[in-house]
Amino acid sequence: MWRYVLRRLLQAIPVFIGTTLLIYAMVFALPGDPIQALAGDKPIPANVLATLRDRYNLNDPLLVQYAKYMWGLLQGNLGENYDGQNVADMLGGRWTVTAQLALTAWIFELVIGIALGVWAGLRRGKVADTLVLGGTTLLIAVPVFVLGYTAQILFGLHWKIFPTAGTDDGWPMSYLLPGMVLGSLGLSYVARLTRTSLAENLRADYVRTANAKGLSRARVVGRHALRNSLIPVVTYLGVDFGNLMGGAIVTEGIFNLPGIGQQVFQSIQLKEGPVVVGAVTVLVLIFLLVNLVVDLLYGLLDPRIRYE
Repeated sequence: MWRYVLRRLLQAIPVFIGTTLLIYAMVFALPGDPIQALAGDKPIPANVLATLRDRYNLNDPLLVQYAKYMWGLLQGNLGENYDGQNVADMLGGRWTVTAQLALTAWIFELVIGIALGVWAGLRRGKVADTLVLGGTTLLIAVPVFVLGYTAQILFGLHWKIFPTAGTDDGWPMSYLLPGMVLGSLGLSYVARLTRTSLAENLRADYVRTANAKGLSRARVVGRHALRNSLIPVVTYLGVDFGNLMGGAIVTEGIFNLPGIGQQVFQSIQLKEGPVVVGAVTVLVLIFLLVNLVVDLLYGLLDPRIRYE
């Protein structure tokens, strides 16, 4: 297994370089001068402008800028924004907020999504199955900002079940409602994947053999059918955790959560490229790590899978 892990880590290096280079190029290809943006409509003296552009390597070719950024990254330095603030310090306190929000949404997807999928898969073609398919279709069709504002008004203002905004109530209370909104789309896909995979495995030969041996229904479903059915679900959940970390901009904006998504949105508006690149670089690392963990989990779910 360790050889497999090492090989996957080596394979992740070119993926990481290619992804970060593409992000770096896209961010710094944005129109406008980021140094001039600091002063707004006020003019900047030519010598000050030249000094700042030289300090932040803006006069260098793109590949040279990227190489200097990667060299700093290898030393644990995410760089500085154009105000001279350390990017790692700017993002430090915000990672906790985004991680707690993503974790809440992910647990919501995992628990409720699999439960609904199993409920529908065991009752394929019946009322429960129709309800799950109809409800998940509705969640997929409704945009997240519509769902977010609706949930905020109903559950926060009218019924006062959850806090409406901010993090004053801590985790998990402040994160339950935004977490459910953020995880609603993923929940729909998890429920559908579980339902389809379980219904298919229940018709497999090994399940018929287990039933013929007289095993209980709970053992057949839980020990055999469900375990194999979770392989595509685990794949999706692993990929989606990275998506939740990076896709919380709208949700954090609706619920006024001071997380990474909010910081990235503000930095794009202010043309603070180093902050955007620094945040996305860490998200790429998290995404690659989660995918490695998902691959290792395959062997636990299905002993037939070997790390070759």
